[in-house]
Amino acid sequence: MATIRAFQAVRPVTEKAVEVAALPYDVMSSAEAKEMTKGNALSFLHVDKAEIDLPEGTDLYDDKVYQKAAENLQKLQADGVMRQDEKPCIYIYRQVMNGRVQTGLVCCASADDYLNRVIKKHEFTRAQKEKDRIRHVDTCDANTGPIFLTYRDSKAVNTIVKQYIKDNMPVYNFTSGGVLNVVWVIEDEALIAALINAFRDIPDLYIADGHHRAASAVKVAQLRRAQHPGYTGEEEFNYFLAVLFPESELAIMDYNRVVKDLNGLTQEAFLDKLSEKFTIEPMRDRFKPKKRHEFGLYLGEKWYKMNLKSGICNENNPLERLDVSVLQDHVLSPILGIDDPREDDRIDFIGGIRGLVGLEQRCHEDMCLAFALYPTGTEELMAIADSGNVMPPKSTWFEPKLLSGLFIHKLS
Repeated sequence: MATIRAFQAVRPVTEKAVEVAALPYDVMSSAEAKEMTKGNALSFLHVDKAEIDLPEGTDLYDDKVYQKAAENLQKLQADGVMRQDEKPCIYIYRQVMNGRVQTGLVCCASADDYLNRVIKKHEFTRAQKEKDRIRHVDTCDANTGPIFLTYRDSKAVNTIVKQYIKDNMPVYNFTSGGVLNVVWVIEDEALIAALINAFRDIPDLYIADGHHRAASAVKVAQLRRAQHPGYTGEEEFNYFLAVLFPESELAIMDYNRVVKDLNGLTQEAFLDKLSEKFTIEPMRDRFKPKKRHEFGLYLGEKWYKMNLKSGICNENNPLERLDVSVLQDHVLSPILGIDDPREDDRIDFIGGIRGLVGLEQRCHEDMCLAFALYPTGTEELMAIADSGNVMPPKSTWFEPKLLSGLFIHKLS
């Protein structure tokens, strides 16, 4: 049974939403964020990447960075750019990209649901990245970036959402980065109760994106509980900001790999080793995989199609049959010597939004070869999470990205 909760969002006044809203902190460097915020003092990147407002060379994990983030958030409120809703609400957040629509509910999810595995994860997290967000959330006293959750479709939820959109005007309706963002506010207590009850019939929620934000939010909840031994469970710090999308509306893009060298092999020797487990076919043009167990390989200015041979992986094992696992288990580790892709600087990951051209560009700049993968499916993600396993890192790339700054959840 999933628990959701309405909350009093701190959010931009309507006319300022397009200036405040920003891409999430973890899809850009500090230099890119500084460039993106030129001429826009209201961008939420001043909160999520506050180092851009400090002297060049400031350590990203310096106390001053987190203090500046809290200061910038407070200033947005003090200046009337952002205001807190007077009563707890649930929000509808719709995004339209290239004609594809995804519509989710913005609410609070339960830290206990995460701890009890009602909210399921499919990736490992890294301690350093967790520590950063823990300090950010704790110092700002707020969840500033939403966790992207998904769930198996619910007719009851879909009916309420569709009817509300039909009957009501949105509070935000703007385009940013080519993506239309539309938001409705549900204040009606009876409708909110109906949505909460509908989620009680949904057994599991799944983290689609935001594993580090989720883990950090829950650890802040645990810290606050230790500081308030008489806590009741109703305090805001027991919940974290989330956007919940039905799985039928999600689209996972490919998450591709580029590698710096051939681990001492010649191109010919590398292709020979590949051919032990894959059929290799030279292609005249760029090749984008069209089905599972099909891969594109860019090497030596040429594209190849790779197909996994029958019987190589266990198709009954949800983890082993993932294409990201196939590539890791049968190419990256045994042939290229990349045993831990989370730590090895010989490998990098390129989101499918950059296309095959992005892979070629990296190979022309600083890499030797690239692999194009078929996207992981939402059902595959859920199967991995249900089995208690985790995917290899960088297995899924979601577009469009949820904007930060439209909804802030205060912890006290």
